[in-house]
Amino acid sequence: MVESGVASAEDIDAAMTLGCGHPTGPLRLTDLVGLDVRLSIARYLERELGSRFAPPDLLVRLVQQGHLGRKTGKGFYDWSQT
Repeated sequence: MVESGVASAEDIDAAMTLGCGHPTGPLRLTDLVGLDVRLSIARYLERELGSRFAPPDLLVRLVQQGHLGRKTGKGFYDWSQT
Protein backbone atom coordinates (compact mmCIF):
# COMPACT_ATOMS: atom_id res chain seq x y z
CA MET A 1 0.00 0.00 0.00
CA VAL A 2 2.91 2.36 0.70
CA GLU A 3 4.59 1.42 -2.57
CA SER A 4 1.44 2.04 -4.62
CA GLY A 5 0.74 5.34 -2.85
CA VAL A 6 -2.58 4.20 -1.38
CA ALA A 7 -1.49 4.89 2.20
CA SER A 8 1.51 6.25 4.06
CA ALA A 9 3.50 4.28 6.62
CA GLU A 10 1.88 6.44 9.29
CA ASP A 11 -1.62 5.65 7.97
CA ILE A 12 -0.97 1.90 7.95
CA ASP A 13 0.53 1.93 11.43
CA ALA A 14 -2.35 4.04 12.78
CA ALA A 15 -4.90 1.66 11.29
CA MET A 16 -3.22 -1.33 12.90
CA THR A 17 -2.81 0.29 16.32
CA LEU A 18 -6.20 1.98 16.47
CA GLY A 19 -8.25 -0.50 14.48
CA CYS A 20 -6.66 -3.79 15.48
CA GLY A 21 -5.26 -2.96 18.88
CA HIS A 22 -1.65 -3.71 18.00
CA PRO A 23 0.80 -1.99 20.36
CA THR A 24 3.02 -0.91 17.43
CA GLY A 25 2.29 -0.68 13.74
CA PRO A 26 3.95 -3.18 11.40
CA LEU A 27 6.11 -0.65 9.54
CA ARG A 28 7.35 1.06 12.69
CA LEU A 29 8.15 -2.36 14.11
CA THR A 30 10.01 -3.25 10.92
CA ASP A 31 12.09 -0.09 11.33
CA LEU A 32 12.88 -1.02 14.92
CA VAL A 33 13.86 -4.60 14.09
CA GLY A 34 15.67 -3.66 10.89
CA LEU A 35 14.55 -3.77 7.28
CA ASP A 36 17.44 -6.10 6.49
CA VAL A 37 16.19 -8.55 9.11
CA ARG A 38 12.64 -8.34 7.76
CA LEU A 39 13.92 -8.88 4.20
CA SER A 40 15.84 -11.95 5.29
CA ILE A 41 12.71 -13.36 6.95
CA ALA A 42 10.61 -12.69 3.84
CA ARG A 43 13.14 -14.40 1.59
CA TYR A 44 13.22 -17.44 3.89
CA LEU A 45 9.42 -17.63 3.94
CA GLU A 46 9.31 -17.30 0.15
CA ARG A 47 11.75 -20.21 -0.24
CA GLU A 48 9.90 -22.40 2.23
CA LEU A 49 6.26 -21.45 1.63
CA GLY A 50 6.02 -19.97 -1.84
CA SER A 51 5.84 -16.77 -3.79
CA ARG A 52 2.99 -15.23 -1.80
CA PHE A 53 5.63 -14.48 0.85
CA ALA A 54 7.98 -12.73 -1.59
CA PRO A 55 9.31 -9.46 -0.18
CA PRO A 56 7.77 -6.29 -1.60
CA ASP A 57 9.93 -4.42 -4.11
CA LEU A 58 9.92 -1.38 -1.82
CA LEU A 59 11.52 -3.37 1.00
CA VAL A 60 14.20 -4.70 -1.35
CA ARG A 61 14.94 -1.20 -2.69
CA LEU A 62 15.16 0.36 0.78
CA VAL A 63 17.64 -2.29 1.91
CA GLN A 64 19.69 -1.89 -1.26
CA GLN A 65 19.84 1.86 -0.57
CA GLY A 66 21.10 1.20 2.96
CA HIS A 67 17.89 2.36 4.63
CA LEU A 68 17.63 -0.27 7.34
CA GLY A 69 15.43 1.55 9.84
CA ARG A 70 16.38 3.04 13.17
CA LYS A 71 19.92 1.64 13.11
CA THR A 72 20.79 3.69 10.01
CA GLY A 73 18.48 6.64 10.71
CA LYS A 74 16.08 5.94 7.85
CA GLY A 75 13.65 3.24 6.83
CA PHE A 76 9.91 3.67 6.50
CA TYR A 77 10.39 6.52 8.98
CA ASP A 78 13.08 9.16 9.47
CA TRP A 79 14.95 8.33 12.70
CA SER A 80 17.73 10.88 12.25
CA GLN A 81 16.35 13.14 14.99
CA THR A 82 16.07 10.39 17.62
